[in-house]
Amino acid sequence: MKLVRDKIPQIIIEDGRTPIYHVAGVAEHKRELFNKVVEELEEFRADPSLVEAADLVEAVFSLIEIHKLKMASVAKAGLAKAQTAGGFGRGIILERVE
Repeated sequence: MKLVRDKIPQIIIEDGRTPIYHVAGVAEHKRELFNKVVEELEEFRADPSLVEAADLVEAVFSLIEIHKLKMASVAKAGLAKAQTAGGFGRGIILERVE
């Protein structure tokens, strides 16, 4: 049992098979979106391709939406944090603080 894209049951039906599924409640949906982000991240780690990146981004966007956050607000907060603390582009690894 796992969260799948919305049109997957219809695709299975069109393939002549019968999908057994249910529509998750909010709590289950949130939990499964977290699991889906981890799954898609692992797939992207194994194959850092355009398709896997798109799957990862879709899962993250859905997770953000279900928590009633707006992408514009998330982007704005990210830009503000990047200005104060920077991004992750340079690959700085903090070994310790003395």
